[in-house]
Amino acid sequence: MRAVVQRVLSASVEVEGRVVSAIGPGLLVLVGVHEADTDSDADYICRKILNMRLFPNEKTGKAWDQSVMQSNFEVLLVSQFTLYGILKGNKPDFHVAMPPTKAKPFYASLVEKFQRSYSADSVKDGVFGAMMKVLLSERKMFLW
Repeated sequence: MRAVVQRVLSASVEVEGRVVSAIGPGLLVLVGVHEADTDSDADYICRKILNMRLFPNEKTGKAWDQSVMQSNFEVLLVSQFTLYGILKGNKPDFHVAMPPTKAKPFYASLVEKFQRSYSADSVKDGVFGAMMKVLLSERKMFLW
């Protein structure tokens, strides 16, 4: 499993010109699922992302001191199979990404893990398999 994690001031996902999810301050997470990923990989990514200390502590002034949960911020998860793209010549090949029929329920269970581990109201997601337009007002980006 791969995740691109970006701190955001706000982020949203549009499908066919309609906003389907939006968050305020927090994390935008693009998630790619590998064909060999298991529940333990999902548990690991969920735990790591929710506990990464990426935000400043307003009380102490320390930078990189609080997690998204400690800051009471939100998380927007977006499925992104292209994170497992391999360039063969000039054409991308996605054969190592989990096939959509397996990836859809796996991704849905990942979203549920995030919601159970943090808060159902604070974790949002896009539409699996849709052509999504992701908009964000950024802070910093991290590759996991």
